[in-house]
Amino acid sequence: MIPSNAPRHPAVAVQVVAGLGCRSGCSVEDLSTLLVHSLQAHGLTVDNLTGLASIAHKRDEPGLLALAERLGLQLSCFSAEELLPYQQGVQGSPLALAATGSPAIAEPCALALAERMGGNTARLLGEKTRNASATCALASIAPKDVS
Repeated sequence: MIPSNAPRHPAVAVQVVAGLGCRSGCSVEDLSTLLVHSLQAHGLTVDNLTGLASIAHKRDEPGLLALAERLGLQLSCFSAEELLPYQQGVQGSPLALAATGSPAIAEPCALALAERMGGNTARLLGEKTRNASATCALASIAPKDVS
């Protein structure tokens, strides 16, 4: 799952980030499979991926760290407080809230990182996807306004 060596054209290519939530001990394989499935559902590949995000509570999660290393991407982590502005319109979980202090993880993390990287309001690419141990949401990065 290594990105290809094809040249990137930032003005043309769609750039996305993935917000990831996972159970403790989630394997890198589970995360990788879910991420690739999520990208493919939108006609994208890992070449479109520019960052990974999760909640600060998962900053040392081995599967997330291994995925970031495998892809050569930085894992950005956000506190529950930083995710508050991005909770609007996403379905939360009492379990996630109890475990992390944030009702939703994947979607708010994706939105927060996409906004940080693009400088503009980000948008989700559809619903989050999930498997038995993780969730994944994709957000597109809006180019910075240079006018």
